Amino acid sequence: MAVEFLTPDWPAPRNVRALVTTRAMGDMKSAEARAQLRRQLPADPVWLQQVHGIDAVDAARAVPGTPADASFARTKYVVCVAMAADCMPVLLAHDGGEAVAAAHAGWRGLCAGVIEATISAMDVPAQRLVAWLGPAIGPEAYEVGEEVRAAFVDRDARAASAFRSTRPGHWYLDLYAVARQRLAAQGVTRVFGGGLCTASDPARFFSYRRDKASERMVAAVWIS
Repeated sequence: MAVEFLTPDWPAPRNVRALVTTRAMGDMKSAEARAQLRRQLPADPVWLQQVHGIDAVDAARAVPGTPADASFARTKYVVCVAMAADCMPVLLAHDGGEAVAAAHAGWRGLCAGVIEATISAMDVPAQRLVAWLGPAIGPEAYEVGEEVRAAFVDRDARAASAFRSTRPGHWYLDLYAVARQRLAAQGVTRVFGGGLCTASDPARFFSYRRDKASERMVAAVWIS
């Protein structure tokens, strides 16, 4: 039987729980799949309207459909989720179990600063955070144009190391490498995950670029 969800391998505190669904649980845009996911969660998550931006909201106060790409929680049983199918879900947890967050980091949000905005919204010392980078399109599959590289490098020259030339005007982009750079710049040095490529693993993951379809998976985190 196919595994319906994976558990992040990260040293989060014992009262922090997290999971990421696989395609075996179904498309998380559907009511049926969400009902199946709900059985693994302590409460209904707040489903945000992800817009490839950088806004991070308090999941305990946000209403469904809020335009934002990240949420955080400091209260027990408030579930933060990020939907993705090539974009990178980033989970964050305070090492004392005081706060958690989930961010949706496609290239636009990552470039614009969704990780930084999420850390700021959590309002805890970044040095106390542990991060997990969920399944995303990997560095051997994610080819982008010169405009994407320029957007990253113009913001931070160090991002150039996350690009590898493939053909004139095109590059492979390592989203994970950029995320680690951004997290380190904020003071988050305990970063895990980053080894699961959605595009190259059709048995487990949806991939928008591979399938040209809109199915989504979910990464979830909460305090128990």
